[in-house]
Amino acid sequence: MDKIKKLQEYLGRQPEDTFLMHALALEYVKINDLQAAKAWFERVLTIDAGYTGTYYHLAKLLETIGAKEDAIGVYERGMEACRAAGDQHAYRELQAAYEDLIY
Repeated sequence: MDKIKKLQEYLGRQPEDTFLMHALALEYVKINDLQAAKAWFERVLTIDAGYTGTYYHLAKLLETIGAKEDAIGVYERGMEACRAAGDQHAYRELQAAYEDLIY
């Protein structure tokens, strides 16, 4: 069974599992289904705005599809979430990507 089907199966049993949703979004990125990936990343953040790893991937996806202003907003929200969580490593990654985008 392919990874997408397997993750969907798991989500059928645990529909609010943000780890599974994030993993599914990454699988959609791998097959270049960016709209599906975007929807899953956004769902993760709707359920858990503190899931800091998702901000980077969503913002990069937005950059890829040419939505620069949206990507900037996601980076900014992500940096705030990282500050609130005390996650300095993720904060630095988001900050570096953010600065690369705006400068």
